[in-house]
Amino acid sequence: MCKVLVVDDDDAIRDLLQIQLKRNGYEVMEAEDGEKALDKAADSDFILLDIMLPKLDGYEVCRRLKANEATKRIPIIMLTAKTEEIDTVLGLELGADDYLAKPFSMRELLARMKAVERRTAKREEQEKEMQLQLGSLCMDFSAHRVRLAGQEIELTPKEYELLKQFLTHVGRAYSRDELLSRIWGYDYYGDTRTVDVHIRHLRQKLAADPSIADAIETVRGVGYRFMYPKESNR
Repeated sequence: MCKVLVVDDDDAIRDLLQIQLKRNGYEVMEAEDGEKALDKAADSDFILLDIMLPKLDGYEVCRRLKANEATKRIPIIMLTAKTEEIDTVLGLELGADDYLAKPFSMRELLARMKAVERRTAKREEQEKEMQLQLGSLCMDFSAHRVRLAGQEIELTPKEYELLKQFLTHVGRAYSRDELLSRIWGYDYYGDTRTVDVHIRHLRQKLAADPSIADAIETVRGVGYRFMYPKESNR
């Protein structure tokens, strides 16, 4: 069940939203000021955020939530009586997913929430496709970056392509000739020992996490494969 945090200093609005959201299958949390919103945000799946709040206004709350790794992906719809274009633009630039002016109908709010949920789900799916996480190793394909145990590691283009080939085909054994063909290209006529040299360097660069480095196995009489988690021989 989606848990919605309703942030508004108006008791009547919070009560109304709680009743209507529960009727539509949502679990509801409440906060009457900006500080309480920040305290509760990490436990929520969706935030309805008023702008005119005590202690911290909605803009500042939104800015802090989007700057925090633990909360930056939580979708936010800003609910406010401020209807000037600059107010809308500011809220969206701070990371809000949508902006709804008061007074609003519950039907429109629910429709906006569903639309944001669909966009969020699609974005998360796209992000997963652009990144691959395996233990302490993370490959970001869109940024062409590799992090191991939280630290970025520098790979040559061929080392990067070798690692990508292994991680996207865990368990598959590749011959040296096949790796030459896939990574260096069909018109590459180099010695197969080139593969061995690159594999050795790749293992060295992954040595900060032995479970990752050792997962690049030499398959006798064949070539190499990536097995993770590394299974011990019995």
